Amino acid sequence: MKYKRIVFKVGTSSLTHKDGSLSRSKVKAITQQLAMLHEAGHELILVSSGAVAAGFGALGFKKRPTKIADKQASAAVGQGLLLEEYTTNLLLRQIVSAQILLTQDDFVDKRRYKNAHQALSVLLNRGAIPIINENDSVVIDELKVGDNDTLSAQVAAMVQADLLVLLTDVDGLYTGNPNSDPSAKRLERIEIINREIIDMAGGAGSSNGTGGMLTKIKAATIATESGVPVYICSSLKADAMIEAAEKTLDGSYFVAQEKGLRTQKQWLAFYAKSQGAIWVDKGAAEALSQHGKSLLLSGVVDVESNFSYGDIVTVFDKETGKSLGKGRVQLGASGLKDVLRSQKAKGVLIHRDDWISITPEIQLLFTEF
Repeated sequence: MKYKRIVFKVGTSSLTHKDGSLSRSKVKAITQQLAMLHEAGHELILVSSGAVAAGFGALGFKKRPTKIADKQASAAVGQGLLLEEYTTNLLLRQIVSAQILLTQDDFVDKRRYKNAHQALSVLLNRGAIPIINENDSVVIDELKVGDNDTLSAQVAAMVQADLLVLLTDVDGLYTGNPNSDPSAKRLERIEIINREIIDMAGGAGSSNGTGGMLTKIKAATIATESGVPVYICSSLKADAMIEAAEKTLDGSYFVAQEKGLRTQKQWLAFYAKSQGAIWVDKGAAEALSQHGKSLLLSGVVDVESNFSYGDIVTVFDKETGKSLGKGRVQLGASGLKDVLRSQKAKGVLIHRDDWISITPEIQLLFTEF
């Protein structure tokens, strides 16, 4: 079995009618495919949008709401209705499903990250299918564009999945907009996500969903950097999920990086929030970015903010002004300033095990570091 553990992400447009309401027939089709794959021995996780779509009609809205509070209220109603659809259909095949609601804080906080990982591991080992969504009803930030694309990649990295499948209303990444550019071609295999790929992904998604292709490239970056390949394909095909598990031929396949980031490095790269900034000289910049060395106190030339011991800070090259990455400091800002003033800067400020270099592509996609 090539892909034993698979994370599927299903977007709103793959679950709804044209008016934005939940399509029970589409949900049923998804659960039938999940059941077949489960019975074939795959370990499955479903990251599902659709809570707002399932709930807004019950609250008397004539169409999908646009105000944050209305979305949150609709999601609060819709989460239960959506899960009921999945649960009922899966139980017909004697398959247990489980709901997990996550927020970005569950990835930022290491203790909560570990708890979520342990819960998912037990569920998978017990043959259940976790159904995951963002906790949209209480967290405003989680209603931003691309929330579940990113979430699915974070989950795939967390459980070290063999494949992440992003099902959407298009069949992959194109060189241009296929709706307006007849010469646009689908990219079937992407070895590395660079600036050219990011530029190709610009543009908005469908009116019912919250994610465009750019958010899927962001998700693909998280997953592939963590060692998980990604496949973007159309949900419009009758057996799209089964085909994705057996062959990745009718979409865009993103190759996983051979040396996937360990859990600590994933956390530093994508989740850890920077509490300050420091600037380093040319020698320190080269040691960090080119030679995999630790950052020595002697290489620091300037300090900003009032970060504390153990905080994560962003490191900049003083000469070029470019950010190099981020890491955990072994000295707070006030102590570091005292050391710099005394001109007795010796020892390590950031150990290489607590450091992650940030590529220009990641900088384009992830502004919070």
